[in-house]
Amino acid sequence: MPRQRTRPAPRPAQKRHPVSKRPAVPPAPGQKAGEGKLKSRLRLFSTRSGMDLTFFILVLALVAIGLVMVFSASYANASYRFDNPYYFVAQQARWAIIGVVLMIVISFFDYHHLHRLVPLFAIVTLVTLGITVVFKNTNLVPNNNGAYRWIQIGSFSFQPSEIAKFTLVLLLAQILSAHVFSQKRRRDLTRNEKLEQRRLMLEVLVVVVAICGLVVLERHMSATIILLLLAVIMLFVAGAPLRWFAVGGAGIAGALLLMLATPLYSHVGGRIAGWLNPFNPPEGVDTWQTQQSLYAIGSGQLLGLGLGNSRQKYMYLPEPQNDFIFAIVCEELGFIGALIIILMFGVLIWRGVMISLRAKDRFGMLLGIGLTMQVGIQVVLNIAVVTNTIPNTGISLPFFSAGGTSLVMLLAQMGILLSISRTSSIEKT
Repeated sequence: MPRQRTRPAPRPAQKRHPVSKRPAVPPAPGQKAGEGKLKSRLRLFSTRSGMDLTFFILVLALVAIGLVMVFSASYANASYRFDNPYYFVAQQARWAIIGVVLMIVISFFDYHHLHRLVPLFAIVTLVTLGITVVFKNTNLVPNNNGAYRWIQIGSFSFQPSEIAKFTLVLLLAQILSAHVFSQKRRRDLTRNEKLEQRRLMLEVLVVVVAICGLVVLERHMSATIILLLLAVIMLFVAGAPLRWFAVGGAGIAGALLLMLATPLYSHVGGRIAGWLNPFNPPEGVDTWQTQQSLYAIGSGQLLGLGLGNSRQKYMYLPEPQNDFIFAIVCEELGFIGALIIILMFGVLIWRGVMISLRAKDRFGMLLGIGLTMQVGIQVVLNIAVVTNTIPNTGISLPFFSAGGTSLVMLLAQMGILLSISRTSSIEKT
């Protein structure tokens, strides 16, 4: 007979343990429930420890206000010259979009890779500045009110001096970050330490003279002043000996006096005379722009005439969307509105300095300080020119004055500061 197969006894049913839920992490003291999740989501903007959202939002706010003011200041001029009230603001908006995208992309970029790009930036800067000197008064470098600051390629134009500002900061950050200055007195330094300081001083001098010298030849006094101030600030932050500043100050003063004695800068004397007496200038000195700027500022009083209600922009103030846009800000928004914008710039600069000082390395600290101070120097000098505190010279107001090269370069540099903030120890929100 066939064997009967016996079925194995069924296994006893195993008890399923309930899935244990991860206990909720209680919020930190002083932190609301859900705030930690919000911060975590906001940090998805970045890699590493997160970008500084305070700095990022301030930049976006200034760019947005700047676009509004470019339109308000320029639509009369644009309608008269181009029969299109949106001519200037449309261009500025396109550059702003490109700049903001570039800023966000660069913020993901590890700024330490800039070490390898230093030669490239140096070559591009020297070549483009050299072009403005060699090919001036041609279609490539047209005469712009006696200056040769722009390279014109078809309908596209840009200012090499804007690239030069970043290149100078980058070069000095690389050179100075590799050397820590001794706090000893000069007589206490060893022979090797003295030789090292001389070598470093020579490197800094070559960089500053090469870049500033070419900018001087293109008759761009304002950019030369900014470059020199940036060099002084970065050397001071790096801890350079005080004798460097004494020797450098004497050299700069001598160079400026020599430069003013040349025909290239013969117009500076007239500007100084017009600055001292803008409403009754010497014969042959034009102070119309300064006069209209002061009228605009005075008309604004405390609360302003209202957004869009400026009178001086109606063909009184030349090119109101450019270097003198802050005069329109004062006229339309008044002292209160202008003060709020100045405070926003102040907070931006303070935040940039804090990010830089808390960077994880010396290169990031010096690079961040240089980029932040460029914004600060331009804001101070632009407002000083507009209010006739210093003689009239062409300095744009960051994020406000119309100009594609300046806006894109500034936003790209703000992207580098955001990259530094990713590894900085500063609180990100």
